[in-house]
Amino acid sequence: MSRFDDKSQAFFLTAPQPCPYLANQFERKVFTTLTPSIGCRMNSAMSNFGFRRSQHILYRPLCERCHACISVRVVVEQFSHSASFRRIDRKNCDLKVDVKSLKATEEQFTLFTQYQNIKHMGGGMSDMKFPNYQQMIEESCVETVLVEYRTAANSDFHKKGSLYAVALTDILDDGLSMVYTFYNVTVPHRSLGTYVILDHIKRAKAMDLPYLYLGYWVRGSKKMDYKKKFQPLEYLIRDCWQGLTLSE
Repeated sequence: MSRFDDKSQAFFLTAPQPCPYLANQFERKVFTTLTPSIGCRMNSAMSNFGFRRSQHILYRPLCERCHACISVRVVVEQFSHSASFRRIDRKNCDLKVDVKSLKATEEQFTLFTQYQNIKHMGGGMSDMKFPNYQQMIEESCVETVLVEYRTAANSDFHKKGSLYAVALTDILDDGLSMVYTFYNVTVPHRSLGTYVILDHIKRAKAMDLPYLYLGYWVRGSKKMDYKKKFQPLEYLIRDCWQGLTLSE
């Protein structure tokens, strides 16, 4: 486990805001800033304590009356494909995957906007403009890659080379962290959200990294239930990673 012992690092607390996942709840976050000199080391260390990255910020929920947000990670070496996962792999075997440097494009932004308008209408990112998207993608002082998924042939009434999914991914000392993913929502039969996670599990295994960090699983939020499919899953309780079963 990476360590970060700089006691001079400043942490801040946000004001209460309406929770985007649970009705009638308010969220608060504790956050700190990353700098190039400590970015990679701090990102890896703080991920072990449930922090997530957004541009140059690390944050985690610190709500007063609710503890529903739980950090989760896939145990890569023990993960095995179910029959449904194998079907999803087969449905997407025609996609070409490229690992890119951090460069925002209009093509990505068009897909991002479509995704927000259909999946997260009215959410915090639904009115994002290209300069804001560019900041989200390009502002990183840690080891980060952009993974693009494209059609290798004409498919689903789309031309060869059409962009189907994008994943912004941090490379940590002990795993990959999926910062943000978006995809073509007009082809639901492909289950692209699941496929991108499956692909990242394979990538982590190929890199000899033990974990894939999926962010927060929120008890009581249907939006987050999909994360429980990726077993075995560990969750963070009182700064200790524990096993999670589907019955929990």
